[in-house]
Amino acid sequence: MKLKITAELDYGMETETDVLLQIETAAMPVQRIEHERLDAGSTTYLSRISAEDSIGTRVWLSCQDSLNVQYEATVNITRKNEDITKLQSDPVHRLPHEAVRYLMASRYCPSDEFQSFVAAEFGHSSGGQCIMEMANWVGERFTYSPGASGPSTTALETFVQRRGICRDFAHVLISLARAKAIPARMVSCYGPNVTPQDFHAVAEVWLEGRWHLVDPTGMATPDQLAIIGVGRDAADIAFLTSYGWVTLNRQQVQVTEA
Repeated sequence: MKLKITAELDYGMETETDVLLQIETAAMPVQRIEHERLDAGSTTYLSRISAEDSIGTRVWLSCQDSLNVQYEATVNITRKNEDITKLQSDPVHRLPHEAVRYLMASRYCPSDEFQSFVAAEFGHSSGGQCIMEMANWVGERFTYSPGASGPSTTALETFVQRRGICRDFAHVLISLARAKAIPARMVSCYGPNVTPQDFHAVAEVWLEGRWHLVDPTGMATPDQLAIIGVGRDAADIAFLTSYGWVTLNRQQVQVTEA
């Protein structure tokens, strides 16, 4: 699938502010970038650094009064959909270093708080079958409700409220997976069927020696997703992190099949 992606960010700020931006599609074997352009407008500083796990790129910006970013890309995705229900989870003591950190509880994913629930609700299954049961459980019992959560909402709060947006759904699934001793990380991405259109977030789980994408919202499948970056939770994959006060004026994301 080939995707055409555009994103526009318009923020105001009172004083010169440093901003860490992560909206560019990651160059990966299963998603080839055919065209890409990032226009950061007027800035006093701009440099690129590698993102988490060397997947994708972050951009350091220093802005005087405003941040006006325009991004466009055409990405050819060759990633396949696969049935993960037949895959087994790796024994914990055999996990490689790149997966171990994603077993741990993190800021938005207090997975240790979910261990009793996971044992009671999902103790009968394992591996990919268990992950899909968890994803379906979240998708069936939670309401997708923009505005129901905020930037500080954790998986535990979402679990109680039973409503949120894509990042909240992903946080809960990641927490459930980690509580089952299956490494899970968060993925920021673009998808054509995300409603309303915005930066999207899904989960990625480690099974049989590699990562597999899972979207608990049900709005996207792996062959439709253009990955931006990965991390422990929303703090690692934020499209914009500001080190100073900023005000949102306008933001728009549009993803279509090219």
